[in-house]
Amino acid sequence: MKCKIILFCCIFGLLAAHEIYAQKSSPKTALPTEEIPLSLDGIIKKIEKRYESEGFSAKFTQKSVLKAMEITDTASGSLLIRRPGMMRWEYEMPDKQMIITDSVSLWVFRPNDKQVMVGKAPAYFGDGKGASFLSDIKVLRQNFEVTHEEKMNEACCYTLKLLPKEKKYNIEVIYLLISKTTSDVVQIVTYNAYGDQTEINLSDFKFNLKLDKAVFNFTIPEGVDILKLDEEP
Repeated sequence: MKCKIILFCCIFGLLAAHEIYAQKSSPKTALPTEEIPLSLDGIIKKIEKRYESEGFSAKFTQKSVLKAMEITDTASGSLLIRRPGMMRWEYEMPDKQMIITDSVSLWVFRPNDKQVMVGKAPAYFGDGKGASFLSDIKVLRQNFEVTHEEKMNEACCYTLKLLPKEKKYNIEVIYLLISKTTSDVVQIVTYNAYGDQTEINLSDFKFNLKLDKAVFNFTIPEGVDILKLDEEP
């Protein structure tokens, strides 16, 4: 919260001498300063700086709401990202699942179902879908019209609104919550054309990780069903 302390001192007559003495003998207390607001470009530059390292990890929680069916699902797990375009999302709750891409191929492995779905990463993660812009932060400027939603700011965070420059994919709008102190992307909320919502909250970031490319590849186990993902969801 912005705060301002205004001191009004009215000293007259003989009290003036006492005031001067008090100022000399008492330590001065610095007044709180107002927060200097960042421009939109300044906020984006801080995000780009924060995510310029080769790799990072984080924990996540996810909430998905299907508006028409009034269904809400929650999940949690951890993720590894190596730029550009490599991601490994490991879901621990409610069921184990892995979503892995080396920026070209995509694997969705559900061990409990003994099933793996295989497809092309650009068809599912192109232009920033599925929080994939985290693996190449330059996508923010390239593929979205970005505005700073100052009225939606929280004490801890800036709020950015992302509108796709091309209505190529089923994304209506994305909101990002950016930490004012660290420039971490701590929340991603995506809406599609049907009003369905996916909210991802991120925490426990570890940056500057050297992640082997093999982490973002997947060898299909024997005995599992292999399904082909549609190229255009």
